[in-house]
Amino acid sequence: MTGAGIAAVAVLTLLLFGTGFLLGRTARPVRTSDVGTPVEHATFETLHTASLAAPPLRAGLTEESARRSARRLRSLLGTDALCLTDRDRVLVWDGEGDHHGKDVMHQVRELLASGRDTAFHSDCGDLDCPLRWAVAVPLTVDHRVHGTLVAYAPRESAVLARAAGEVARWVCVQLELAELDRSRTQLIEAEIKALRAQISPHFIFNSLAAIASFVRTDPEQARELLLEFADFTRYSFRRHGEFTTLADELHSIDQYLALVRARFGERLSVTLQVAPEVLPVSLPFLCLQPLVENAVKHGLEGAVRRSRITISALDAGAEAEVVVEDDGTGMEPERLRQILRGEGGPSTGIGLLNVDERLRQVYGDDYGLVIETGVGAGMKITLRLPKYRAGVHGS
Repeated sequence: MTGAGIAAVAVLTLLLFGTGFLLGRTARPVRTSDVGTPVEHATFETLHTASLAAPPLRAGLTEESARRSARRLRSLLGTDALCLTDRDRVLVWDGEGDHHGKDVMHQVRELLASGRDTAFHSDCGDLDCPLRWAVAVPLTVDHRVHGTLVAYAPRESAVLARAAGEVARWVCVQLELAELDRSRTQLIEAEIKALRAQISPHFIFNSLAAIASFVRTDPEQARELLLEFADFTRYSFRRHGEFTTLADELHSIDQYLALVRARFGERLSVTLQVAPEVLPVSLPFLCLQPLVENAVKHGLEGAVRRSRITISALDAGAEAEVVVEDDGTGMEPERLRQILRGEGGPSTGIGLLNVDERLRQVYGDDYGLVIETGVGAGMKITLRLPKYRAGVHGS
């Protein structure tokens, strides 16, 4: 649970502990084996229930998330019934008196327009129905009302009204996190699409031309290169997984280099040094490939007749250290700083900047690219990858 979510629950706890008594409910009896005062026990129960309600809401306000969280939200409030709606319909009714559900959207119509809490009598005329009063609270994200939380009780209760407001605000925190998750996912997808778009059409054309040149002279070589090309493009354009493993990324790079060597022959020499123990390490998808493409580009551009590229992935304790180095033309350090600030212009590509930003986003600012270069001095790019980081799992 986030800091904001915990703060909201902390504010709730005493309100909710009191709500149970005011509504004629009592907290679950404390066993003799339980440790702490009744208030401490109620605090634990509230935090535990809130933590169970949070995961479904992180998917956004949907019929499924409402159904999975409603019972626990009603438990937090200790009320007879609870209803969650979006702007158009009732998503879920939990508790007694579900026949009241047909009137809910009419009763919250003004709330959806104004965004202000509202309370109303809900007497249906059935003497056996316990629902006589309700309080409705908007679920607001980014100043827009997405739906409502409606709590029902046998009688008016100022404490329930306040508690419902706090629970609704806690729900809004989870919905805001869901929005952030969606935005982050969309950003990552856009970044990967940009990297895929950077795979040069010239590279694809030249690879196919190189393969075609072997069809008559060396059919077996042409067949092997065609398989390498198919596997490389399949990996680069796969549709699932934000993360991959170092083993899979290096395998794709090996396929890429096989296609490059088919074109440039002895002009390109590649050395790989890989420690087997780092192969399972997870990393963001398409993180190394742009660095190797950069090394090939700068290693073979201009009047350079031969280029040597070294790729190493070595064990460094709690981290894996990956280095991509070429002996090509290099560049002015100030020019490199402009690229990493996003000021390089469209002709420079987005590979280095994209990789640097994604590494920092996933691992923190201490894990950006370290680049050493100079005019005529080649380029050395180093990145460190934690062997384990929560939420980072290759697929």
